[in-house]
Order: sequence, then C-alpha cells, then structure tokens
Amino acid sequence: MHSSNPFKNLKADLPASIIVFFVALPLCLGIAIASGAEPFAGLIAGIIGGIVVGVMSGSQIGVSGPAAGLAVIVLTAINTLGFENFLVAVIIGGAIQIVFGILKFGIIGYFFPSSVIKGMLTGIGIIIILKEIPHFFGYDKDPQGDFAFFQVDGENTFSEILNSVNHISIGATLVAITGLAILILWNTVLSKKGKIFQLIQGPLVVVALGIIYFALTQGNDTFGISAEHMVTVPVPGDFDSFIGQFTLPNFEAIYDYNIWITGFTIALVASLETLLCVEATDKLDPLKRVTPTNKELLAQGTGNVVSGLIGGLPITQVIVRSSANIQSGGRTKMAAIVHGFLLLISVILIPGLLNMIPLSVLAAILLIVGYKLAKPKLFLQMYKAGWKQFVPFIVTVLGIVFIDLLWGIGLGLAVGIIVILYKSFQNSHFLHIEDKSNGKHRIKMTLAEEVTFFNKGAILKELDSLPRDTFLELDVRKTRFLDNDIIEILEDFSEKARNRNIDIKLISERGIVENPPSFIEFFQLRPKTT
Repeated sequence: MHSSNPFKNLKADLPASIIVFFVALPLCLGIAIASGAEPFAGLIAGIIGGIVVGVMSGSQIGVSGPAAGLAVIVLTAINTLGFENFLVAVIIGGAIQIVFGILKFGIIGYFFPSSVIKGMLTGIGIIIILKEIPHFFGYDKDPQGDFAFFQVDGENTFSEILNSVNHISIGATLVAITGLAILILWNTVLSKKGKIFQLIQGPLVVVALGIIYFALTQGNDTFGISAEHMVTVPVPGDFDSFIGQFTLPNFEAIYDYNIWITGFTIALVASLETLLCVEATDKLDPLKRVTPTNKELLAQGTGNVVSGLIGGLPITQVIVRSSANIQSGGRTKMAAIVHGFLLLISVILIPGLLNMIPLSVLAAILLIVGYKLAKPKLFLQMYKAGWKQFVPFIVTVLGIVFIDLLWGIGLGLAVGIIVILYKSFQNSHFLHIEDKSNGKHRIKMTLAEEVTFFNKGAILKELDSLPRDTFLELDVRKTRFLDNDIIEILEDFSEKARNRNIDIKLISERGIVENPPSFIEFFQLRPKTT
C-alpha cells in the first residue's frame, strides 16, 4: 500500500508528473480547439483537474483534465448557448456530480463487463496511434485531442493519415523519428542499465531534443519547423492580459432550461467516463489499489464547479493521461497534483519556451502510450478467452475507432448484455433423455436456480417439442426463483400434456407430485425465494 506521507514516493512521482505534463499540454490545447473554445479554457481545465481534483480524489494514479469524450457535447453547447452561458452549465454539471457522489452512484462503473473495459483501453490505444500519425509527420490540420472518427477539420481518422503523406514536414518528421528511436531505446535497453536512466525519463530527453532542434534549425527552409507545427500556448503581454484570459460565467442565464439540460448531460457523461476510467486505471495499477468511486464523483464535481467559475472546460478522469502516469512509474496522487502545478507555472512563466516544442515530438511520446495500451498480445488473450469475452471486446474497440469513445462503450455494453441474455436463455434448464420404457419416452428436465422471463422461449421450445406418450420428470429442487411467466407456461403445458398422453412427475423440496392439477396453486403454496 502507499505511504501516508505524500512526499515519500516523490522520486517516482516527480518524473512521472513531468511526462504527464508533456502529454497533457497538447491535449488540453487540442481538446479546447476541438470543442470550439479558446485554448486557454483547456489549460484551465487541465490545471484544475491536476490540482483541485488531484487533491480531493481517492485515486492514486488517475489524472483528470478536459475530456475528448465531451468535445462534441461541448462544441454543440457553446454554439447554442454562448461560452459565458455554457460555463453556468459546467457549474450545474459539477453540482449534480456532487449530488451523485452523496447518493453513492459511484457503483455504476462496476456494472460494465471486464471485456468492455479492456476494449475501451485497447480502442483508445489504437485511436491515439491513428490520430498521432499525421502529427508525427508534421501534418497538424486537425487539433490534437480530437479523438472522434469524423474530425473537426472535415476529415476522418483514415483520410487524415492519407492526406498527411502529401504534407510531410522534413524537420518535424526527422525530430519525431529520432525521438521515437530514443524512447524505444530508453524503454527496452537504457532503463535497465542504470539509475540515471530511470530518474531521467525518455520523454523528457525527447522534448529537450525537440526544443534544441527547433532552436538550431529556426529559419532553415528545408530542416526547420514552422510555427503551425509547434505547441501554441497563449503568451500574455503582461499580468492584466493574463487575467483577461479568464472568463466569468453569466449567472443571469441560470433560468434557461437549455442550460440545465446541458448541465445534466455534462454531469451524466462526465461521471460515466470518469467511472469507466477509474475501473480501467485500477486494472492498470501495478499495486492493484481500489479507488473509492463516490469520493471520485465528489472530487470531479468540485473540479467542474471551480473550472466553470473561472472559464474552464468540463473535467473528467482521462485514460490517456492516467496511463501515461502509470507507464512513467507514478505511484501516488502527487504525480497528478504536481502535473497541475507544472501546467500553471509554465503557462505563467515560460509560455515562450513551451511554444518551442514541436508537436511531432509529443506525437512520438503518445505513440508509445498508445502502443502500451493496445498491445497485439491482448487481442490473442481475449480471443483465447472465448467468444463471450472476445465479441464485446472487439465491438468496443471498433466502436471507439470508427465512431467515438462513448459509442464504443455503449455498443460493447449492449453486446455484452445480449451475450448474457443468450447464455441465460441457454442455461435455464438441463435436459436428460433416457430410453423408452413401457412404450414411453423418459425425459428428465432440471430447472436452474433462477428462471426468469428471459428463459421463456427456451423452456417453451423444449416442452412443445416433447413427443406424444412421454414421461416427463420435472425437477425444481435447485430452483430458488421461478418467474410467474414460467409458472404460466407450465400451467398451459399441463393442459396440452393430457391431450398428448404426457405424464408429469414434479419433484420439489416438498416432495413428489404426479400430474399436478394446478402448477399455479402448487407454486403459490411453495416459497419462490429462500
């Protein structure tokens, strides 16, 4: 377990926080642009997600910030309501999340099958790789953080990759390939050679290389990297212009029911995305700690209230940042908190230096993050686990890649439920057929522990297919719950049985009844649940 001293693991958390900072920075800016907001609104959400949510959260390795999964909702809401009115909806959403936490709605995340959670992680890994390929080659038409299949620049995931082939930036590509080679070398060889390579993380070296490369090649037509391929943090001229970047909500619009609908939508989607991310990060956590989900909802709600008050986007726990934290060796919540302070300090003190980081270098870092989330061997593991695991898993992956995160999870869950219903349909009863004796077929049907209306079709099919002149032994001794629909089927069958010369022997814990006159009366006298 982690120590109560938050600074004890700082030698692991500090390098991880720097990596998360470099991953979060372009995503904060990109998600803001994809959401139709000013880039600074994304930075505010990243800072609040790191510091406020980080302090309040019970998650040791989860990192919060502006969410790609909310981008479409936010874009629509800003266009419809206006940004200042939209901020009121963010505050309302946060307040509703706090209520969700108080009402202990955090349990919802546990109702999603493991196959869907693994599909979500893999799907996000694949979408990160596909989305970062154009940035890797210096084609930055679509903002980083736009993870939907149909993009804000009018292209889709695959057409963007094809377009990037015709717009390769030599400088951006060169530094990205070098950076990727360093990261692979660092992960596979150098990190095992000495403590210095564990303390100084590969991504930090790669970012430093990117800054140096930009400085040395600035103005070179062939190998230089132009401004549109760089990180673009707003650079305020003075303190007043920095403060002027914050936007206050228009509380006069609080009576508009559209704002309340948007607020509730944000609360619902942000809570669901957070709870699924919590479940996924707990699976990735090498120490296998369990996050208190209701406390997480309270933390997220508070973060959204604060973010909305000062002009930030809605916040959720985010799997890209969280997995980067885990992969970089983050051990406690200090990594998330420090990453928030790094965002704040750098935006105030060194926005000019941040704007010297090529986006292609950050794409190289994210390609490694994506690969670690979507390792090919996981597909093989899921396939070997059987179709009941593999089908919801692969549907989730395809949904995320070809539509978006929430659709992918929804489709995966729907398929998972269908699989459960199918297995429930199959497992309602066990049928054992014996040889003929005295001219009659002997058939034994044993009902399952719980038989509900889902099983109607299977049981009805078996009973209707019984041949004439059959001796049916119906065993309900293991059955603890028998739905009224099933009792009615048995009652109707007893009428048909007489016409088809079928004898019924009912075996229950109360004894044996030959050709019961009424199944309804029998089961009304017998307690259905124990």
